[in-house]
Amino acid sequence: MSEHRLSCEELVKDHGGSFQLGPLSCALSEGVTCLVGPNGAGKSTFFRLAAGIEKPTAGSIVLESAKDHRLGYLPQEPDLPRSATCEEFLHYVAWVHKIPPKQRPEAVADALVRVNLTERHRSKIRTLSGGMLRRLGIAQSLIHDPALLLLDEPTVGLDPRQRIALRETISSVSDGRIVLVSTHLVEDIRSLADRVIVLNAGQVIFDGDVPELEDKATTDAPGDTDLERAIATLMGDTE
Repeated sequence: MSEHRLSCEELVKDHGGSFQLGPLSCALSEGVTCLVGPNGAGKSTFFRLAAGIEKPTAGSIVLESAKDHRLGYLPQEPDLPRSATCEEFLHYVAWVHKIPPKQRPEAVADALVRVNLTERHRSKIRTLSGGMLRRLGIAQSLIHDPALLLLDEPTVGLDPRQRIALRETISSVSDGRIVLVSTHLVEDIRSLADRVIVLNAGQVIFDGDVPELEDKATTDAPGDTDLERAIATLMGDTE
C-alpha cells in the first residue's frame, strides 16, 4: 500500500473571475503522474497549490505522508546561483531544509549520485549545460528525500539526448514517492507516466493510464500516433 497520497477534495482556485481551476477531486499516489493540457489549462496553478505557494479559494489539497509532509519543487525556470559550485549550492539547500550538519555531506553526495552529477560536484553552475542544470534542479528538490516531487515542464528546451537522460533520472528517483510532471511532450508521457491527467479550461477531462488515453484517439484527429491523436481529440485540437 502507498505510504504517500496527495488528496484533492472539491479543490477550487479562482483568479478573480478571469480563470477558475476546479472544482477537482482526485488523489495521487506513488509513481509518476503526467499533468497535460494546453497553455492556460491550469497546470501551473495546480502546481502552485500543491507546493503551498498559493492557497485554494475553496476545498482542500493535502499531502498525507509519514515524511513530515515534505515536498520538493522544480519550477520551469529555476533561479540557480551561477557563481556557486554544484556542491556549494546543494549544501546551502540542505541547510535550508534543516538537515543536520553531520548529515549534510552524505545528503549532498547522494543527491549528486542520483542525478549523475558526481563528477561535476566542483563545477561552477554557470558552466553546466541545460540538461545538467535541470538535473541539478532535481537534485536540490530531492536532497531532503521528499514524499512529493513536483517537476514543472522539466524537459522543455532540452535537446533530444538531454531529454532522454533527464527522463531516465526522473524514472530512477520515482520509487517510493509521488512524482508529478507537467509536460507538453508526448515522448515524456510515453516514457514516464504511470498515470496521465489531462486538464482543459481548469477541468480534468481525462484521468487514466497511457493505454486508456490512447483509446480516446479518433482517426480524424491530427497526430502521427494514437497518443498524439488522443490528446488532440480530448483538447479539441487547442494546442
